[in-house]
Amino acid sequence: MLFSELYQAIDEGAWQRAQRTRLLICDIDGVFSDGRIYLGNQGEELKAFNTKDGFGIKALLNAGVEVAVITGRQSQIVQTRMQSLGVPHIYQGKENKLEAYAQLKRTLNLSDEQIAYIGDDGPDLPVMEQVGFAVAVNDAHPLVKRIAHYSTLLPGGFGAVRELTDLLMLAQGHSLGTQGSST
Repeated sequence: MLFSELYQAIDEGAWQRAQRTRLLICDIDGVFSDGRIYLGNQGEELKAFNTKDGFGIKALLNAGVEVAVITGRQSQIVQTRMQSLGVPHIYQGKENKLEAYAQLKRTLNLSDEQIAYIGDDGPDLPVMEQVGFAVAVNDAHPLVKRIAHYSTLLPGGFGAVRELTDLLMLAQGHSLGTQGSST
């Protein structure tokens, strides 16, 4: 299996969960970024995003899978980055991520089994316990990894999102490497 050759072995249950996924929800800090927040002397905030993750998100959207982000923090940087990738569902400042999750389910008319979520820490647990495919980044808190159906080989901010988008693409019969565009 190509995915196992590229990343790591995956069990049949996780593969089947990836096949059913119609919406990928991502946390931001610790997933799209490495979890560090840089603050300048004037209070400006900086984050680093991996372009490979961006390519994977664009490819997934082009393949017809919905993408959303739910984050507890509010940041113009996140808004700008997600809009540049074409992510249509951006929920920021959500301390209770379950509220945004419920709204997404209603809006997109999806069941829990059709939704994947990738997270890294405690605030992600309530949603991860609901979704059909819970994914933890490699450097996630042990409690998050314990409930995940799959843990990425790569850490947050360093290609973990791309690893997951590759998994979803391959599980759903799409090829890799040609669907994305400038990230």
